[in-house]
Amino acid sequence: MRTLLISTYELGRQPFGLASPAAWLRKAGVEVACLDLSREAFREELAAEADLVAFYLPMHTATRLAVPLIQSIRERNPGANLCCYGLYAPMNEKFLRAQGVQTILGGEFEQGLLDLASRLAHDGVAPNNPQPEPVVSLDRQNFLTPDRRRLPPLAQYARLMRPDGTQGVVGYTEASRGCKHLCRHCPVVPVYRGIFRIVSRAVVLDDVRQQVKAGAEHISFGDPDFFNGIGHAVALVEEFHRQFPRLTYDVTIKIEHLLHHAEHLATLRRTGCLFVTSAVESVDDEILARLAKGHTRADFLRVVAAFDDAKLALQPTFVPFTPWTTLEGFLDLLDVLESSGLAENVAPIQLAIRLLIPRGSYLLELSEMAHFLQPFDDAALVYRWRNPDPRVDELAKKVSEIVQVGEKSHAARARIFHKIRNAAGEAAGLAPITVSAASASSQQTALPYVNEPWYCCAEPAEDQLVPLVRPQKSRPGAEGFV
Repeated sequence: MRTLLISTYELGRQPFGLASPAAWLRKAGVEVACLDLSREAFREELAAEADLVAFYLPMHTATRLAVPLIQSIRERNPGANLCCYGLYAPMNEKFLRAQGVQTILGGEFEQGLLDLASRLAHDGVAPNNPQPEPVVSLDRQNFLTPDRRRLPPLAQYARLMRPDGTQGVVGYTEASRGCKHLCRHCPVVPVYRGIFRIVSRAVVLDDVRQQVKAGAEHISFGDPDFFNGIGHAVALVEEFHRQFPRLTYDVTIKIEHLLHHAEHLATLRRTGCLFVTSAVESVDDEILARLAKGHTRADFLRVVAAFDDAKLALQPTFVPFTPWTTLEGFLDLLDVLESSGLAENVAPIQLAIRLLIPRGSYLLELSEMAHFLQPFDDAALVYRWRNPDPRVDELAKKVSEIVQVGEKSHAARARIFHKIRNAAGEAAGLAPITVSAASASSQQTALPYVNEPWYCCAEPAEDQLVPLVRPQKSRPGAEGFV
């Protein structure tokens, strides 16, 4: 049984979603090959030889990139069983099955992939309809240390950018999955529905250890919310720091949890945390309520003050363009960021994001969405929407252009921020603000960050697939099934 695992895009990280199931499959004697198409070229010979081809779909971008490959492999290797797994697989089940995908696995997918490979090895690759494996499994699993053999080297992935101008190699792991919260716009919610699962501390630390041996100087924890299980999280970072005292890390935590567990900000800083990402999304209380974020504008500002006291960097993320966004509201967001000293903490792409509404989104439960939604876009895999004020949609396009031009020219975040500010002011009929010479010339922020921006809730542009994914060359020394 030959299994090919494919990742098309995972935010510049070495894919956990390939390494983890590879460990399960290889332990059972299955021959496995892995391809990360964000960092290496597609290899037709592997697809042609595979009995099972499984695409990892952790996000919307990865799903759209997988579609043409699914169609190509189905034509070139009609005998292979095609599988899609990850958050966006069950959310797009009907569409993916129409593309010829026989097996859909969401939630805790490792056991499902192993069961599928075992079934195919025993019964042959002829598809069973319906599949016997559950489409979504939330069963507890005993995780294995991910097998990262044959993946591109860590040095080829996103880098840690330090304030002193140096860079660091970044590793990635997960200490938990799912989330106990039900934010309406979040892609985790339709699959996990308020449930989260823990990865054992020993497995997490073993995974960190092997990445340190491979050159990692910093670890990004990819948990949807690192503080979902606070006891697990605190014990983990304490042991992490004891075993790897020179290693730094970053985590993602809700504003609600940062307030409730504010005493552990000092723990994070002491154990090597460089920054915390938090999905703030908005500073408008009415929008926050619609998104069911569980925090308010005042809560966010209290967290900002707590981070200042703890001398820990906060990197908030946003979905600034929604059906309820106004020009005044967008300008208010910029004012809050500037007055709070956070303008440079925010990756410019975060100020350009339009709300993503895929199939299964809990946003569809809001009756008022009917006033904004257009028919489902099968090519983009989203419900398109329009703001009642066309000036807001035009501003969103303008901000996106400013961000793309600024990032291509490596402009300073402050420079890009002020261009966005002036674009918003122009849309609202305000006078432009002069940018200081220092902001115009500086290209370095005073904060550490990972140089592939984090975002997962952005509506795709109508004339563009994915701006961040570029054609890749074949990787020297790449091998086949192991």
